[in-house]
Amino acid sequence: MINIAVFCSGNGSNLQAILDAARDGLIPCRVKLMVCDNPGAYAIKRAEDSGIPRLIVNRKDFPSREAMEERIASEVDEKNIKLICLAGYMRLLSGRFVERYAGRIINVHPALLPAFKGKSAIRDAFESGVNISGVTVHFVTEAVDSGPVILQEAVVIEKSDTIETLTEKIHKVEHRLYPQAIKLFCQNKT
Repeated sequence: MINIAVFCSGNGSNLQAILDAARDGLIPCRVKLMVCDNPGAYAIKRAEDSGIPRLIVNRKDFPSREAMEERIASEVDEKNIKLICLAGYMRLLSGRFVERYAGRIINVHPALLPAFKGKSAIRDAFESGVNISGVTVHFVTEAVDSGPVILQEAVVIEKSDTIETLTEKIHKVEHRLYPQAIKLFCQNKT
């Protein structure tokens, strides 16, 4: 059983999927920390409702990005976190932070990388006219959305899809695929 941290910025639906999978024994881990950079995020309530310790880090409360990341790192180290899961965390991590936890940070991305990198991947795929997009879980490196892939799954974009229906389909796959990737990490299979 390993300790994990989940970093969020918004709704926290992937956090909830991870919490549910851990609670149901589907992944051998304990969520010991939720880090959020948005004081108004619903993810905070999800963590609170589950009794998960929360660290809220508003960038404007720190003199520098490095100071903010050092505060996060001190919590991660104190709680003996073995895996950091980025789940809708919309802040880029510094190279120094990524290097400090190399091979121990993973991210879920709403596209089949290397296609449609960045924060508007679902919209970019939808507007491009492609027939297939998907979900990628990958290790985090200094380059955005470029680390080694752990798992990927395609999602067909139907002619009848809207951006809303495609988003819903992608999120459904994320909520299933991310816990699977965490399980592989926990079992030393990544």
